[in-house]
Amino acid sequence: MRNLFTLTSDYIHANLRINFPGFNEEDLIKEKKKKAALGSEKLVYRLEEISRIAKVSPRTIESWEKEFYFVHAGVTASGERIFRKKDLEIIIRLKELLENQGLTLAGAKRRIEEEFSLKTPVSVHPDRLKKVLFQVREQLKEIASSLNTD
Repeated sequence: MRNLFTLTSDYIHANLRINFPGFNEEDLIKEKKKKAALGSEKLVYRLEEISRIAKVSPRTIESWEKEFYFVHAGVTASGERIFRKKDLEIIIRLKELLENQGLTLAGAKRRIEEEFSLKTPVSVHPDRLKKVLFQVREQLKEIASSLNTD
């Protein structure tokens, strides 16, 4: 016979509501679902899986790939697009920033770069790039000519 005074944590969580200031049970449930989705041991996810887990349409994910350099799908030999676990985390966070916090695309990009320690590619002025490429070409010509004379 079960002792009436023995309460398991499962019973407490299943049958009691916790009413503390600032405690939101719905947020707790969402967080548990998010952790369960991300907690799997999978290394890669198909586009359809990412879409289902993040609750974002495949077309939106594709447009984010074009917009954000840090969302990038790999392609298998059969042409299927796959994403890493980090991509899934970024996509979920992007959705949260854009929908729940109302950030613009630029604001969400900056926040993701900060939170995931990503760097924005440094843009190089085209004239500077041409100058450097010209210098490299000249050096390569010198190397080629020195190899031909020996």
